[in-house]
Amino acid sequence: MVAIRLRRAGSKKRPFFRIVVTDSRAARDSSFVEILGHYNPRTKPAIVDVDRERLDYWLKTGAQPSDTVRTLIARHFNPMAKPAVAGAGDAHHSETVVMHRPPAVDPHEAKTVVLPRPAGATK
Repeated sequence: MVAIRLRRAGSKKRPFFRIVVTDSRAARDSSFVEILGHYNPRTKPAIVDVDRERLDYWLKTGAQPSDTVRTLIARHFNPMAKPAVAGAGDAHHSETVVMHRPPAVDPHEAKTVVLPRPAGATK
């Protein structure tokens, strides 16, 4: 079976992922059929760059996306609607999506949260 999944690249403690089409029996970082794009979770905001036409082709062919790739696709690409992009008729079209993550919370920083009182509550 053919799978669409992430292939880790980058150095130690600096992950960078390629979104690839590969045989489901192959190891994570071994051989692959085609590179569909890349995902960089280290940038703020994180960047997802995928060749939309090739992704649609492989999904129609029957390739199964991994859970992580399925989540990235669901969050950032609507498979039913094609984007209105200049040059969308080109043979090779890639789309970059910027993911916005909530800011990291510092566990050492004390924060006070004030909740509203229920209606009719007295002090």
